[in-house]
Amino acid sequence: MSLRPPALDRRTLLQSAASVAFLAVVPRVALAAPAPASAFRTTIDGFAEQILALSPETATSLGLDKGARAPLKSQLSDISPASNARWTEQVKAMKQALGRIDPATLDAADRLRYETIGYAADRGIDGLAFPYGAGGAASGFQGGATPYIVSQQNGAVSSVPEFLDSQHLIATREDCDAYVARVAGFARQIDQETAQIKADAARGVMPPIFIAKTTLGQLKGFRATPASEQRLVSSLATRAQKAGVAGDWAARCTKLLETQVYPALDRQIEAFAAATARAPDTAGVQRLPDGDAYYHWALRLGTTTTMSAEEIHRTGLAQNEELKGRMDALLKQQGLTKGTVGERTQALNKDPRFLYPDTDAGRAEIIAYLNGRIAAIRPLLPQLSHLGLKADVIVKRVPPDIQDGAALGYMNFASLDGSRPAIYYVNLKTTALWPKYQLATLTAHEGIPGHTWQGAYLAEHHAEIPLITSLMGFNAFIEGWALYAEQLVAEHGLYKDDPFGEIGYLQAQQFRACRLVADTGLHAQGWSRQQTVQFLMKETGRGVEAMTSETDRYCASPGQACGYKVGHNEIIRLREKAKAALGAKFDLAAYDDAVVKTGGVPLTILERAIDAFIAG
Repeated sequence: MSLRPPALDRRTLLQSAASVAFLAVVPRVALAAPAPASAFRTTIDGFAEQILALSPETATSLGLDKGARAPLKSQLSDISPASNARWTEQVKAMKQALGRIDPATLDAADRLRYETIGYAADRGIDGLAFPYGAGGAASGFQGGATPYIVSQQNGAVSSVPEFLDSQHLIATREDCDAYVARVAGFARQIDQETAQIKADAARGVMPPIFIAKTTLGQLKGFRATPASEQRLVSSLATRAQKAGVAGDWAARCTKLLETQVYPALDRQIEAFAAATARAPDTAGVQRLPDGDAYYHWALRLGTTTTMSAEEIHRTGLAQNEELKGRMDALLKQQGLTKGTVGERTQALNKDPRFLYPDTDAGRAEIIAYLNGRIAAIRPLLPQLSHLGLKADVIVKRVPPDIQDGAALGYMNFASLDGSRPAIYYVNLKTTALWPKYQLATLTAHEGIPGHTWQGAYLAEHHAEIPLITSLMGFNAFIEGWALYAEQLVAEHGLYKDDPFGEIGYLQAQQFRACRLVADTGLHAQGWSRQQTVQFLMKETGRGVEAMTSETDRYCASPGQACGYKVGHNEIIRLREKAKAALGAKFDLAAYDDAVVKTGGVPLTILERAIDAFIAG
């Protein structure tokens, strides 16, 4: 349902002694001489090195924390005000350097990159108007707004242990030492968050009370776990032993947790509880300082368009009705005729035919079924693309220690160096979250030909793609492509013998249309949390627990949920434009490849890429 790419967030900004030393050897783009077209690649490669130096987690996610960048492997990001200032300086420097380049001298691909980098920088500069939450100048590259520095889905406690376990590779003693250094950095990061929690509270910024309660429970739950039993400890100890690296790594990590991380967490729990003691129940960001302007900016980040909240809301309502009509016909064909579409699909969620036991064995069955769906989709890929990507992916359960605040499904892109495949996560807090009929379309979205496929292009062709392409994440493109991928497999017969799977596909599309309504309802029309949950349940037929989790996600990430359907709509519109222009010459696989080969761009720029595809 969402993506966790190695795109930047505030947590990946670094200003430590080691990174500053690394920065010193990278040319400062603000001081660069005017760049002729032949120097454009050199200039944007410089941008990438600057960003990686500011973003050690990103370097690790991409498998680039080696060689000259090896010092980054022992770092976690500095999220202090000084670090934010450094990122602001960097974004403004990029704009100045781009201003010295005449885009008319660039070829079509580089002109697209020129416009894309400029767009990301502009949106980040726009974000400087809002001094609270996470993001700041980095937001244009991150692709999303985060008004609360710590929430049920944001913060060091929810991100660092999972990052170290799944992305920090362990093969040598140096890798283990770097891991331990990052555990110490974990404590520093928690304290820096705590400072911002206090500063934001003084501005009147804190999450709504229902999110605050969930978040506080997560923080206290992590703190209540004995240090020696933390996944943070066992991950390093187990992997070091497997790699044959001697040392009492468990004892070293345990001591750091007990003496540094837990005391920092105690301070954060106290500060967060105090800051949110009188938090309002108001769900939307309109209550925040300049809240209406903040949401306008968040929508622009989330959709990479200039669509208004009102226009997005109307689009969602209209597409919801159209999709319900299609679902109604299919449900009737299966003998389900009584009740609204939402009531009938809600009944499917309780139908024993589609439920897995809520046990470890049931969870294992779901993982096996997802792997089977990946295998079923692979034979369709030659009809959808000429790229011939391997697109390796592994399926995992969302770690139980973060499942309460995690998305229902998400994935991490593969590393560029091939050391780690894409990871497709499914939230199995309860197996009731995922009736069987919904799982095939989830797999098309998170796996192939969705997120995994798009990320595989960046990884498997990284030698010919400028690195900065992998350092930018545009939500509407990424999620729009994944939603389009759901449609592609439906169009090519995945559900020819699976009518309930097809209903699940249409329900997923309808759910994204309802997200347009829910997100704008929350943040532009004053909807309450309960009103939003009830709307989503009534229209989509999904359960109260799942829709409560989704609603809370929209509260913590305003605008992000709108990117899916807005992006999908634009990719479909451009496909129809290409079909009309090319007629019999239209090649679906070539069109799909033209979209993917942009590497990911704002929707306002995507049309120029497709116009070039048509002309070519």
